[in-house]
Amino acid sequence: MAVTVETDPKLQQDGGAAAAADSSDPPQKAELDAGALFVLESKGSWVHCGYHLTTSIVAPPLLSLPFALTLLGWAGGIVSLVVAALVTFYSYNLLSLVLEHQAAMGRRQLRFRDMANQILGPRWGRYYVGPIQFMVCYGAVVACTLLGGQCMKAIYVLSKPDGTLKLYVFVTIFGCFMLILAQIPSFHSLRHINLVSLLLCLAYSACATAASVHIGTSSSSSSQPKEYSLPGDSTQDRLFGIFNAIAIIGTTYGNGIIPEIQATVAAPVKGKMFKGLCICYAVILATFFSVGVSGYWAFGNRADGLVLSNFVDNGRPLVPKWFVLMTNVFTILQLSAVAVVYLQPTNEVLEGTFGDPTSKQFSVRNVVPRVMSRSLSVVVATVVAAMLPFFGDINALIGAFGFIPLDFILPVVFYNLTFKPSKRSLVFWLNSTIAVVFSAVGAIAAVAAVRQMSLDAKTYRLFANV
Repeated sequence: MAVTVETDPKLQQDGGAAAAADSSDPPQKAELDAGALFVLESKGSWVHCGYHLTTSIVAPPLLSLPFALTLLGWAGGIVSLVVAALVTFYSYNLLSLVLEHQAAMGRRQLRFRDMANQILGPRWGRYYVGPIQFMVCYGAVVACTLLGGQCMKAIYVLSKPDGTLKLYVFVTIFGCFMLILAQIPSFHSLRHINLVSLLLCLAYSACATAASVHIGTSSSSSSQPKEYSLPGDSTQDRLFGIFNAIAIIGTTYGNGIIPEIQATVAAPVKGKMFKGLCICYAVILATFFSVGVSGYWAFGNRADGLVLSNFVDNGRPLVPKWFVLMTNVFTILQLSAVAVVYLQPTNEVLEGTFGDPTSKQFSVRNVVPRVMSRSLSVVVATVVAAMLPFFGDINALIGAFGFIPLDFILPVVFYNLTFKPSKRSLVFWLNSTIAVVFSAVGAIAAVAAVRQMSLDAKTYRLFANV
């Protein structure tokens, strides 16, 4: 989505003065801390950018879209998916244009909080954007670890129905795998893993769609009439369910690390992020709508929080067992890539705190604290995932408090403050409308998510075997 804007004459003059020096180079190495220097090294191409974007957005939470549609119905669900796709593509493009403009001015920003410092002031970066981004990213790592353990347990139960191993065992196994992946030194180093991740998300989405269509057209399905009415005993329940679903969709389309992904691109950066976004959204169109629509069509309002759970009925697989196993394996493998992508902001903070930018990246001085701090962060995420195994509620909460502000609201605010489009222009009013509408939606969705957690609290139990 190309964006044409009216810009302030002073900005045009500044842009002209900086055009000759528009190499979009990152700050001088002497000015960078170890986190920016080592974790966010700028060596990638727009294709690599597309891999990173796809892994961070097209992730296994998309398997919860049929459940979100049960809370919205056909019309509300399809409209919400389309609007979220359009708004996030637009917002991510705006954020990229702001980053490109700052690079042209000789102030290339590598982190979300640095953008907030530059545009809103240091307090916004330190006390609002930084903490929210950390919550979103680390919460995503916890959610991926939990979901990986749940998929492993599903394979175990299918293979050994009388098995006695609990969920926390499989969460721990997935966490041990993450301990290895967490040591990959930089975001750019993940480019090949994220290419495989892109292929995996296409694979399990195709499997989920095919399984839903097969089950939906089978004779066993026809004996159970599909029900598409909105769940809930009262109008209040249905209304809160709608906003809970919006939070889930916000999480599914959420990213939260656009500046960090753009930071991996080698100079000059102009236009590269837009190409990467085109790759990403081509994959989104092929996966989100097929999984969401087919799952809701096949199961109606019986769709579970993770549609893979609907493929097994009382221990009996509704599709061939090998197909269920294969789909879960694809999901587990991609979850590991998604988790390590969302570890990067945490790794950057840890590296900046404990690393030494004057020493070499792989010197003993930097390797020892890197291994220790990253391992500790993975261990903590694994323990939290094993203690609180309630993925659906976590998904909605992260979306309401984190992804909606970072991905729907802040990009349009940053754009208006940076480029200062005329208050008579369509861009200004479109951006202002998006900011106001999604601020209200985010606030209500946060209340709905907290309410849902309070309703489900009676079923919560530490290290529960769900």
